[in-house]
Amino acid sequence: MKLMNKEQMGKIILKLSEDILRENKDVQNLCIVGIQRRGTVLGERISKIIGKIKGRDIPTGSMDITFYRDDLSRIAYQPVARGTDIPFPVDDAQIILVDDVLYTGRTVRAAIDSLLDLGRPRKVELAVLIDRGHRELPIQPQYVGRKVSTSSKEMVEVRVEEIDGKEEVLLLKRNEK
Repeated sequence: MKLMNKEQMGKIILKLSEDILRENKDVQNLCIVGIQRRGTVLGERISKIIGKIKGRDIPTGSMDITFYRDDLSRIAYQPVARGTDIPFPVDDAQIILVDDVLYTGRTVRAAIDSLLDLGRPRKVELAVLIDRGHRELPIQPQYVGRKVSTSSKEMVEVRVEEIDGKEEVLLLKRNEK
């Protein structure tokens, strides 16, 4: 089932950007870090929108949390690491972590661990396109594009033009093994 099309995604990304600006009027130390893969694309879009509104570049980076995951042995025998690229100092920065879907909270926990290995940010906030609930860890986003009620037998798939060749958010049935 399609939850969002390209136009709806664009509107929600704009809303997320505006929400971030409403809470962060001074963007002097604001930096955006997207969690690989689709969080990176969304983070770059948010950074461009905020930069355009504020008339200045907002530092943007991407984070690969592969080796920080607590389920690494479950997801692949040979995981693919895509690399972290954070071209700015993390110390004293106000970081907005961006991810496509928030589910259990484990990906965000891994991202925070990875980020703290790079320095000590002044503050870390979380922005997600979709919050589907079902937390296993006490992690809550400050900025949410849309909340979607799901069951554990479903999954939310975000597709972005840069990676998937199309823009949409889908609610799918999880394949049972």
